[in-house]
Amino acid sequence: MAACLLLTGASAQGNDRQSLILGIVSATTNRTNPLTPVEREFMSLTALVCESMIVLDDDYLPKPHLADKWESSGDGSTWTFTLREGVTFHDGTPLTSADVVATVNEILRLANDETSSNKGAYASLRYFINKIAAPDERTVVITTGRKNFGFLYAMNFPILPAAQVQLDNPAGSGPYRVEQFQPADYIWLSVNSSWWGGRPAITEISALFHTTNRELISSYEYNRVDAILTRSMTAAQYRSSVSSLNLTYRTKQFEALMLNHLSYELEDVRVRKAIRAALNLNAIAQNAYMGMAMRTDTPLPSGTWMYSADDTVYRQNIELANQLLDEAGWVDTNDDGIRDMVRNGKLVKLSLRFYAYEEQDNSVRLNAAAQIASQLLAVGIEARLSVMSFKEVREKLEAGSFDMAIASFNMDYTPDPGFLLMSGNTGNYSRYKSKAMDNLFKELRAAMTKEAYRNKLYEIQALYTEDCPFISLYYRSGAIMTRIMFTRTRDIREPEVLKGIEARAE
Repeated sequence: MAACLLLTGASAQGNDRQSLILGIVSATTNRTNPLTPVEREFMSLTALVCESMIVLDDDYLPKPHLADKWESSGDGSTWTFTLREGVTFHDGTPLTSADVVATVNEILRLANDETSSNKGAYASLRYFINKIAAPDERTVVITTGRKNFGFLYAMNFPILPAAQVQLDNPAGSGPYRVEQFQPADYIWLSVNSSWWGGRPAITEISALFHTTNRELISSYEYNRVDAILTRSMTAAQYRSSVSSLNLTYRTKQFEALMLNHLSYELEDVRVRKAIRAALNLNAIAQNAYMGMAMRTDTPLPSGTWMYSADDTVYRQNIELANQLLDEAGWVDTNDDGIRDMVRNGKLVKLSLRFYAYEEQDNSVRLNAAAQIASQLLAVGIEARLSVMSFKEVREKLEAGSFDMAIASFNMDYTPDPGFLLMSGNTGNYSRYKSKAMDNLFKELRAAMTKEAYRNKLYEIQALYTEDCPFISLYYRSGAIMTRIMFTRTRDIREPEVLKGIEARAE
């Protein structure tokens, strides 16, 4: 821990700060290779060490990075990237196209390894790359079946030296290099003096590892660290503190209320829309998630260039919910508070099987599910909530033996939610089928410009609103609690949670 003690002394030098001590939860990571991470927060550290060909800017648009330019063939089947000159890895070797090819091949090997459960963080790349070649040291040529603007987002993966792609602790080319790493204890990053982007103002970063969020927050309270990264609900209590800054970041975790279209109660779009109108999701975000969630009315993240939703449609409207249920033939004939109808000669209640699973360290999702059930009961819908394990809920979703379920998805970088909405696709647990929606995704995946791509996403979201296949809830969020402002980044998101810390010294 000598390195950490050294940084502690440096961090006390007043406003002319050149170092930062972070705290994160990390108990299982024993290698720094960014291709196979096991803990989300640790990825924020490796993102400072290893770099990608493109990055996503504050507007969530592709921007040149290790590749300083690119061009596509007319039909989008081939993309040619030209690498930036003068980039070297931390071990002194120059970046070449052979490194990109080797990294891609390792990502694809991991993704296609049937014997391994860890497919790597970039396994979806197998859907984007058919062939990769390096005609010269600075040129990378990729052949793809995804002939659209969204392809560029898939190029946001870290590049490693060709000979080190399988090493536990490979070199990177980023603004910081690993000086010392002790698993379950600490990591020490020092500035990369030869970084092509210039010299960062913060020259040393130390991260102390904790086994629980309780320990992490205690370290912050007792000034053992300058800042912490956490998803803990406890972080919400610091938002009003005058001695601490609280920066919110968006995770890739999208949560939705799945509605099974094979259930006779939910095959009618009016019932699905009534459920949507009955819910006050802003209140649930505050009460259950303590504000550690970002509302979204579609599967795309709100506040981004591709997002389009009419807030008035998604606002709670009890009168509309009751009207839609009446129109669908669901009325409360016996005044027991639950709507019913005669179906096949029998009186049936509007009573739905509702499944949710607990998180490891909190009951947030169950609290949210209970509030959803309560709000639905107010319009005469009985949601019979059952708490299950993650494995059990997943089995119910895959088998279609549910009516409603809260499901969580780790969304890809590429803004294309087709896996949730296209007929028969992997995440389409609602069993939603629409030829119009399928055709929109075909057109999206042929759109080569940002404008054409955005227009198709707008059309997809408009049809999503009209058909109400399921109900989008939130993107879960995390918090950076810090005593110093070390970034000016406007859109902080996983895994680049520390983006902006590499800003140049003035």
